[in-house]
Amino acid sequence: MRSEPYNVLENGAAGRLPEKLVVFTHAGGEAEGTASVQDMLVPFAFEEVLCRDVGAGKVPPVLHLWSHPGGVALGLRDSKLPRAAEAMQALEQQGIRTAVRHSGGAAVPLDTGVINVSLLLPKPAGKLDFHDDFRLLASVITEAVAVGHPQAAALIRAEEVTGSYCPGDFDLAIGGRKFCGIAQRRQSSAYFVHAFVIVSGSGLARGERIRRFYMDAADGDESLDYPRVRPETIAALAELGGPASAAEFTAGIRQVLASRGTLLLPEEQLQQETGYSLRYSDPQVLEAARILRERYAR
Repeated sequence: MRSEPYNVLENGAAGRLPEKLVVFTHAGGEAEGTASVQDMLVPFAFEEVLCRDVGAGKVPPVLHLWSHPGGVALGLRDSKLPRAAEAMQALEQQGIRTAVRHSGGAAVPLDTGVINVSLLLPKPAGKLDFHDDFRLLASVITEAVAVGHPQAAALIRAEEVTGSYCPGDFDLAIGGRKFCGIAQRRQSSAYFVHAFVIVSGSGLARGERIRRFYMDAADGDESLDYPRVRPETIAALAELGGPASAAEFTAGIRQVLASRGTLLLPEEQLQQETGYSLRYSDPQVLEAARILRERYAR
């Protein structure tokens, strides 16, 4: 059942955050092993390993902020389109990495102007309502925009944006133009809720890239089930009166979490205090990426 649209700021602060979050960050252009940074599946594999460790109590709840230098992450259903392999190869030839992700949804572009925000949390006792977690992350993102751009934040609505790529009930939009999508993945003892936030660059260009992928992958067959992307439904926060850079947006995220009483612990401090460390280039992360590739390859 589709959720009713609502104004996020008027809805108020949603949900409870942990008392402490360990912060892991990965910028799209960083050089933590060239191969691991370029591999589209490594950030997803990193979160799989990290989520297991959160569930096992090896590490407290986590905030993961990351971007990728340039790629398109497909949903499993996208990869089943008749000419998906050829459409993916065409993107690769343009220098745009591709991969099929395991977390559901449909195709999304990733680049240094798209900031991914993930909360990795242990499963609580009792029933888990994913709507609560979606509203929690939506409120954090909206309040982060409000730090420097309250007028833009006041216009943010949570609703499915028809014509956007990877549409969902908890799309975040201003004036009917989507800048964020939210998804969730569960493991046996932990889970994560994840948002991709288009901060800078052209929403129209990103929408056109995904529209073209579907045109090529479906080979013009209008009877197939795939998102009919209208590029004009996508925009970056910078185009909508919001923060203009990744640094400004992530600083807002940190400020909001701190204002809600959550202690943000740098990963370096966690390593000093407990010895726990996890990097993109760690063998267990690369092995998890290999397994994901084999399991979800077309």
